[in-house]
Amino acid sequence: MIVDGGAFRYKENPRYPAFNTPDESYHGLVYADLPVAFGTKCRAQMMRDTGAVMSPQNAFLTLLGSDTLALRMERHSRNAEKIAAFLAAHPKIEWVRSVTLPDNKYHALAQKYLPNGTGGMMSFGIRGDVKACARFMEHLRIATQETHVADVRSCVLHPASTTHRQLNEQQLAAAGIAPNLVRLSVGIENADDLIADLAQALECV
Repeated sequence: MIVDGGAFRYKENPRYPAFNTPDESYHGLVYADLPVAFGTKCRAQMMRDTGAVMSPQNAFLTLLGSDTLALRMERHSRNAEKIAAFLAAHPKIEWVRSVTLPDNKYHALAQKYLPNGTGGMMSFGIRGDVKACARFMEHLRIATQETHVADVRSCVLHPASTTHRQLNEQQLAAAGIAPNLVRLSVGIENADDLIADLAQALECV
């Protein structure tokens, strides 16, 4: 998606001849003379020349995803609330970072600005070292080890040994990434099933 406010001044700037000189491929149109220069050029010329448009199937899937986003976010949020509470009370969990928990420093702000839910993202620290985190993730049966977030499926990751493994100990600490930090993106599966999965994996730590 492209959003163009139409405020950029192309007209007298020699750096933008594609906008302030006639486009002979489009009947001599000067895009800088239009209220929305960039957006019009993208639609009238760039899309025509490069085919920058979704295939029908991709458009259908994107529309389907947009139509069901509100339902999914409600489930993400409710699941995350239950899981954060479960983890916070578990003896093998050292700490939990989730704005759904009353002791989180952003809890009041989350209630004020996000009263209908805060999504499925959280992180927590397992009592132990990197090997303990690895054992935990290896024994998960529902949540999968993924680098991306906000999937309908629950995704888990150990940043210190994956996405941020090139940082040294000091850099990891500066970034707020503890060796025992596990990132969890809670999906829309049944919350009781997810809690049971987390519980049995923690038994292996």
